[in-house]
Amino acid sequence: MANQSPDRREILEMLARAAAASAFPGFVRWACAQQHTMSQPNPAPPAQVYHPQFFTPPEFAMLDRLTELIIPRDESPGARDAGVAEFIDFMVASDAEIQWPFRYGLDWLNARAKAAQAAEFQSLSEEQQIALLRPLTSRSPAAPADTDGRTFFALLRRYTVMGYYTSRIGMEELNDPGLKFYSESPACPHKDDPEHKHLPPPVI
Repeated sequence: MANQSPDRREILEMLARAAAASAFPGFVRWACAQQHTMSQPNPAPPAQVYHPQFFTPPEFAMLDRLTELIIPRDESPGARDAGVAEFIDFMVASDAEIQWPFRYGLDWLNARAKAAQAAEFQSLSEEQQIALLRPLTSRSPAAPADTDGRTFFALLRRYTVMGYYTSRIGMEELNDPGLKFYSESPACPHKDDPEHKHLPPPVI
């Protein structure tokens, strides 16, 4: 379920949504890409344990697992490495409109797991979990019984991608130049371009 990279317009929207989260001191793994710790002489130490703001501990563990299935670790860090579940928990706690859809969605998925495998989602093998989620990601018309699940999964995927690509880990995966620090202004990389001949040389 990888290959979730957003386009640039979506990234700008995500960064705007994540700006409010960047000041929250309780994150353990998630770190906003917009935070430049080098400019802070004495940055506050990160929290040692994340305490969910909205979800119960079992719900948070299930959320963490789902985000990792959406953006798994392969040759690059995954959603769990980036602390995406922490980001989603904070965003849901801050937005009453999405609290019920998220909680209902997790309950729906657990009910589907019990009906299909006689066990809660967290107790299933990875293969069983993926098989349970696959109908929710299909582009074909949804079966009536899957409609609620697809609605939830689309919401979950959106916030997973948002949390990942606004994190420092996610932006590093995009090789975003905004994460680079320069001790001096870099020279123009197109020195031989006639359109740039009027530009003054860089100040050393």
